[in-house]
Amino acid sequence: MLELNIFASFLANCFQVQSKATFFLFLNLNTASILFLTFSMFSYFLPFPSPVLLAATNLDCFPQLFFCLLLPFLATLPLSIHLSCRPSPVPEQYLLLQTPLMFTEQMQQDVIMVLKFPSNSPVTHVAANTQPGLTSPAIITVTANRLFSVNKWHGLTGHQNTGEQQYQLPVEIDPLIASNVGSHRRQISDLLDQSIQISSQCFVITADNRFILLCGFWDKSFRVYSTDTGKLTQIVFGHRDVVTCLARSESYIGGDCYVLTGSRDATLLLWYWNGKHSSIGESPGTEFTTPRAILTGHDYEVTCVSVCAELGLVISGCKEGPCLIHSMNGDLLRTLEATENCLRPRLIQSSTEGHCMIYYDKGQFCLFSVNGKLLRHMQVEDSIK
Repeated sequence: MLELNIFASFLANCFQVQSKATFFLFLNLNTASILFLTFSMFSYFLPFPSPVLLAATNLDCFPQLFFCLLLPFLATLPLSIHLSCRPSPVPEQYLLLQTPLMFTEQMQQDVIMVLKFPSNSPVTHVAANTQPGLTSPAIITVTANRLFSVNKWHGLTGHQNTGEQQYQLPVEIDPLIASNVGSHRRQISDLLDQSIQISSQCFVITADNRFILLCGFWDKSFRVYSTDTGKLTQIVFGHRDVVTCLARSESYIGGDCYVLTGSRDATLLLWYWNGKHSSIGESPGTEFTTPRAILTGHDYEVTCVSVCAELGLVISGCKEGPCLIHSMNGDLLRTLEATENCLRPRLIQSSTEGHCMIYYDKGQFCLFSVNGKLLRHMQVEDSIK
């Protein structure tokens, strides 16, 4: 046991873990073999003393059947086991790895930068794909007259620099917009249906910042445009009426993701975005693409949607009636019943932790669990679009 203690301490120090980690140490005393698996600190963390002989884990993350088969084997080992079913909040330490200045008092109080665009049209959609590893990290904005801007992201490193190093703003405004030269490459000129009111739900930006998806066209399609040239690259048909809203899931390796569309025909269609070929559909080059699933259950026009591939859930709201939760296979799972004064959902945002925030008319916010339970309700006086 002393050797195991030293070995676990050495592993914890190598990975710079003090009191929180996710180590699994399986020891087979008969064969004297050690299998060491490390799971990255991602969403769930459980506190336990260090050094660690057998790390705590979470039954929400793994099938219970796996543990039913594993526990009889582990019971024969002289090790302490700690299992917990409660999800722990994402610690500040993990978030600091992505945005080191998020929790500093100065960052919460100061406005780092203000962007002013030449266009007088209001900004209706903002997408910030700035994660490390992207070829072209940028913040993309789209105005109500469908003029988009690809603003290069430099990060906050230059903002912290003082002294001899040259000061650099975290965001560089799109030179084509700033100079007003070549702005035709940033304008989507195709006509929309006259009854469509442009909102954030009409746009989707791919994870690599290379394409914009736009809905609301009179021919009942949604379309794909290149952010580099502004040219149309694909037209997708499938709905029997005008497409009113779009959403995409988190992206996989290679840029693949799911795209969800809602329509006035009261249905939702789930599509597959092929990151390698930068198009909707698994077989590029075909004239017609088919959706992965058709989701029904609404009686009125779909106004807002959200899709979470990690949980395999689709959440949608319509003009009249409750919001619905579907599986990504198209099965209707449950309805989200809000309070009496929460009518006409306008915005939906879901999280991988199993929560869903819905904004209704007249400043009403509701927080639900994916099991359909109403967790919180709040009303604000400001008008949110």
